[in-house]
Amino acid sequence: MSSSRLGLRLAACLLNISEARRKYIVENVAKAALLERNGQKHPNVSVLNIFSDHEYNRSVITIASSVDELGDSVLAACLEAFRSIDMEVQDGIHPCLGAVDLIPVYPLCGVGVEECGAVARSLAENLLLRVPGCSVFLFGEADLPEKRPLVQRRKQLGWFTRRDFSALEPDLGVAPARKCGLTETDQHFVQMFLQYFFHWTSKWTLCGMWLHSSFNLHLLPDDFAHDLRQL
Repeated sequence: MSSSRLGLRLAACLLNISEARRKYIVENVAKAALLERNGQKHPNVSVLNIFSDHEYNRSVITIASSVDELGDSVLAACLEAFRSIDMEVQDGIHPCLGAVDLIPVYPLCGVGVEECGAVARSLAENLLLRVPGCSVFLFGEADLPEKRPLVQRRKQLGWFTRRDFSALEPDLGVAPARKCGLTETDQHFVQMFLQYFFHWTSKWTLCGMWLHSSFNLHLLPDDFAHDLRQL
């Protein structure tokens, strides 16, 4: 019998954090997602997978639960990551925006994209309350009414040219601080309702869901990469 017939309403988050080399930090972030406020393991939350790349210095933690409980679980993991990762000393070959670099929310069963969008927006608001100095930028279904796609927002924000980010006006929160700088991030599978958060040691974060796929490609030689950029 399918999960939807059993009445389960499940969603997942592929939480991307800018740390892979210090295994204990990655494990602590994953553990934070699993624990209730009383310190006991949450019976309805699971960490399905942890993928870490040493060269990228980036990990993806897959968190699944009922849609009603996913936001709190992901928030706890994000707060642990913000406490543990300092972007002023972080290095890795994967472009990144923040200690918590990407928070995509996915419907699994019995849940629509609108509800996942509500989870993402609620998470954005809670991070603004819990992380001092946050600034939020929106795209996709979260960017109402324009619904600007990720690539368009990247260009507008100057991610590829590394412009003066202190001049930006966020959709929510305070203006980003120049001293932390900013690097690109890449889009991940099935995102919609993405938000970007800023913190003085953590840079920015993306949160949401979008119905597209993306891949990391290493292009050689340089002239071939240049030709592809012209397409």
